[in-house]
Amino acid sequence: VVPPADVTAIVNTGDDMVLHGLAISPDIDTVTYTVAGAIDPERGWGLRDESWHAMEALARYGGATWFRLGDRDLATHLYRTQRLSEGAGLAAVTAEIAAAWGLELRVLPVTEQPLRTMITLAGNRAGTGEEVPFQDYFVRRQHAVPVAAVRFAGADQARPAPGVLDALAAADVVVVAPSNPIVSIAPVLAVPGVLEAVEARRDDAVAVSPLVGGRALKGPADRMLRELGHEDSVVGIARLYAPFVGTLVVDTLDAEDADAVRAAGLRCIVTDTIMRDPAAAAALCEVALGR
Repeated sequence: VVPPADVTAIVNTGDDMVLHGLAISPDIDTVTYTVAGAIDPERGWGLRDESWHAMEALARYGGATWFRLGDRDLATHLYRTQRLSEGAGLAAVTAEIAAAWGLELRVLPVTEQPLRTMITLAGNRAGTGEEVPFQDYFVRRQHAVPVAAVRFAGADQARPAPGVLDALAAADVVVVAPSNPIVSIAPVLAVPGVLEAVEARRDDAVAVSPLVGGRALKGPADRMLRELGHEDSVVGIARLYAPFVGTLVVDTLDAEDADAVRAAGLRCIVTDTIMRDPAAAAALCEVALGR
């Protein structure tokens, strides 16, 4: 819809982890692989036509294989780990990886400092459940357990990565992607300075609702909203986003809630938000950009 060089993706790093001694940035890699056309379409993560010899060999030794890393995907993590150990920043390493995939857009981690999304699992009647890293909740436990709280460890000490605040200030339109508002969008905004930068662009900020007909197309966003006391609807999304977003794009299945979205203080656009294929994604982008 726009030239790739005009696009900056500011990406959540709260899911990042160190496993097998490797620095893993799942959201950054998913953005990179997806735009490169190399993502596994069935899993929605990792590379298509992947092989798993390393994981099979690791299982023989009794190593941790609950977070599966394909053989070619491992090369990404090996390269990132090496470059970070040499003193390169995560933003520079991410740019190198994106360039290696032939991408012209700029992919930026929201921060280069440690930022970790921590999930408190809902406990039984005896008390609060344990706190676990996001990937433990999402992958190991298959996001099948209720959530009592979410916090972003390290956010107070984090700083926006080089280029993040400049990109937000200079953008024609700031688009909040239809991602989980609790564990994909909120950690980005938790980095000091980022929320203020988006708030300053509120009139030019457009969010696409991650809920369609009150449900997430994939993942636990709808359940997490309910479990944390928010309304699991586009109206609930509008109330969460109202302080920093001026326009909310909702699906045609939620057209009856458009007036309630407006009552929350946002402009509301109703369209087909399901990105079934590149053409549908492009049409949604045209709407989000006001074209």
